[in-house]
Amino acid sequence: MIKRKFLALLGAAALALCQYAAADTGRDDSNAPDPALQRTLIMINVSHQYDLDPHTAGYVSEAQILSGLYEGLFSYDPVTLEPLNALCVSYKISRNKKRWTFILREGATFSNGEAITAQTIKDSWLGLLSTPNAPYASLLDCISNAENFRKKKCKAEDVGISARDAKTLVVHLDEPAEHLPRILCHHAFCAVSKKKGVYSGPFTLKSYSADKIELVKNQKYYGAAGVQIPGITVVLSDQPDENAYLFNTGKADWIADGNVMAAKIINKDSIHVSAEFGTAYLFFKIKNKPWDNEEFRNALLEAVPYDTLRDGLTVPAKTLVYPLAGYPDVAGLDDYDQADAIAMMNKARAKAAIPYDKKLTLTFAIPDGEFMQKIAGILKDAWEPLGVELSVLPIPADQYNAAIPVTDADLFSYTWIGDFADPLAFLELFRGNSSLNVAQYTNAAFDELLLQACRADSSTEHYELLAKAERRLLDDGMIIPIYHQVSLHVLDLSCVGGWQVNALDLHPLKYLYFKKSSSRLPNIVMANGSRSR
Repeated sequence: MIKRKFLALLGAAALALCQYAAADTGRDDSNAPDPALQRTLIMINVSHQYDLDPHTAGYVSEAQILSGLYEGLFSYDPVTLEPLNALCVSYKISRNKKRWTFILREGATFSNGEAITAQTIKDSWLGLLSTPNAPYASLLDCISNAENFRKKKCKAEDVGISARDAKTLVVHLDEPAEHLPRILCHHAFCAVSKKKGVYSGPFTLKSYSADKIELVKNQKYYGAAGVQIPGITVVLSDQPDENAYLFNTGKADWIADGNVMAAKIINKDSIHVSAEFGTAYLFFKIKNKPWDNEEFRNALLEAVPYDTLRDGLTVPAKTLVYPLAGYPDVAGLDDYDQADAIAMMNKARAKAAIPYDKKLTLTFAIPDGEFMQKIAGILKDAWEPLGVELSVLPIPADQYNAAIPVTDADLFSYTWIGDFADPLAFLELFRGNSSLNVAQYTNAAFDELLLQACRADSSTEHYELLAKAERRLLDDGMIIPIYHQVSLHVLDLSCVGGWQVNALDLHPLKYLYFKKSSSRLPNIVMANGSRSR
């Protein structure tokens, strides 16, 4: 889904506490919302420059906020992640599965009272397709001429999106896309007004500063009666100790994104840890010789000491796609042999007429920090016997993702969470014409497998074809998987309802509410009147 900042390593003590908490949350979801208890919810999230434009936003922390500000035809079920009807009340698919007809909700408006119509959705999607560097625009390439339009090869009227009337949107596809509703849950495809400061979701933006984002309830939202809390204040802080103190003293309701010293949380039942549908990995950019050649890349991969590379990580990753139920096993990267690697490199050099004793330089652009410096050191030592000199290019972490497309380097680091619960959410990153393909990878056979998977008549066939595509990607030596994501949140579910652990680590804000506390643990800090840490 979404690029994000995350701690790859959890301290042993914190992890033990998290594992305990995951087993016993102590929550009682039978408590209904009590109107007398509803107030502004205080959430703490990571501090960085937030992009709140749904067409260009890329971080999970941004997606969390955008889930409150915007809504489209569908929204995520907070537990299963399956699409729920939102602005769309019904739809039908033609016999050939290439024409989708969506019926929109009566009376839906933006926060300024402006009607949300089929034309609104059409304009929003065309706006996305015409936005430079919109990361998710290519997910609409299944629509006729969408790719041509975003590449400025045709006019807007040529795109297979039409508003038959105010409430009927008709979409024509080039190929069947069974997963379309799951894609349309994403914030990039929401209803967006042409006017600034106007929102289609359950909340509106009251203010945004360097240390705080304030949301207030959107009274014009079609489902406003079901939104319980009057607002959400997002405190932006990168102080894990202080964040734990604020939660322990009741000054914060929710700490998101692992941004806390978990060992200092008093109520261990408030710590929630789960595996995510996400992977951190390294990838080669197909640009500079000889690293645009798969034989050279595979020689490097054969030399990587994977056990050392992944040592101490919570969930080591051997593959790109986090295993889903029903997804076939894919042989991952975990075996290595230095002698074989040298032989593979010498063979590649011979075919490319590169002398055996010539030093080859590989530039590794990393987000500056201790963890990636450690990774770079392991690779440097592994590749020196192959005659490869690793040059490390540090980039400030908060600028890293934006810098990837314009940085002349050969190897990069990436962290990705699937936008929807399907392996295609990862493999789209390497499709030749994808707007997400920062690796500049092109492989016609890989692209064809993705296309066949979208045409598949069953989930079994769909998964089998995607597994073949992932194997091809790994065989091409394009990536080095490192670890699968783990989410860590702190909130007391005995008094906060509407929040559930899920694989995308996305928690739609409109479901949150306060309920009468059934906590078994007193607030020790407040009871003692002290600020001890």
